[in-house]
Amino acid sequence: MNAIQLIVSKTVVLPQNDIDTDQIIPARFLTTTQRDGLGVHAFADWRYGGDGQPRADCVLNQPDIEQCHVLVAGENFGCGSSREHAPWALLDFGIEAVVSSGIADIFRANSLKNGLVPVIVDAASHQWLLEHPGAPVEVDVEATELRFDGRSVTFPIDAFSRYCLLNGIDQLGFLLENEPAISAFERRAAAPA
Repeated sequence: MNAIQLIVSKTVVLPQNDIDTDQIIPARFLTTTQRDGLGVHAFADWRYGGDGQPRADCVLNQPDIEQCHVLVAGENFGCGSSREHAPWALLDFGIEAVVSSGIADIFRANSLKNGLVPVIVDAASHQWLLEHPGAPVEVDVEATELRFDGRSVTFPIDAFSRYCLLNGIDQLGFLLENEPAISAFERRAAAPA
């Protein structure tokens, strides 16, 4: 996992509400425990026709999509099953942050554990972003601020998740980072009184 402090990007907008994890990464692609390679299957049923060819009318197939690392989505993004493959697929596709006025709890937790920044904003900010696809934005993890159009709005993130994102570590990495202190505590606890 890479350390994330500031994401500067244009937005790509999927305004639909209730985009679930099966739409993000269809179940037929859940045959791996590898994170790499899932991006090609992100939103597969939206991006490809029945013949397997990219759909020209899908915003995720536009030529400048590589410049868009921030996805602005409708309300209740990431609902459905708890598959960790959903944030993996988005990250592998090139998405580094998801912005919405509502992100499903399990998807949000999985995102934070895997280095995808979930940004929950107020309704007015969300509406502006939905209406301005391609808008330049900054996601500042350190300050927990989303900046766009001369505005700055804060977004919630717990201190532990923020620490992990800023330092590029997951929960296991955090434990390994603190292994000397954990071992010292265990020695003290095991010592006879």
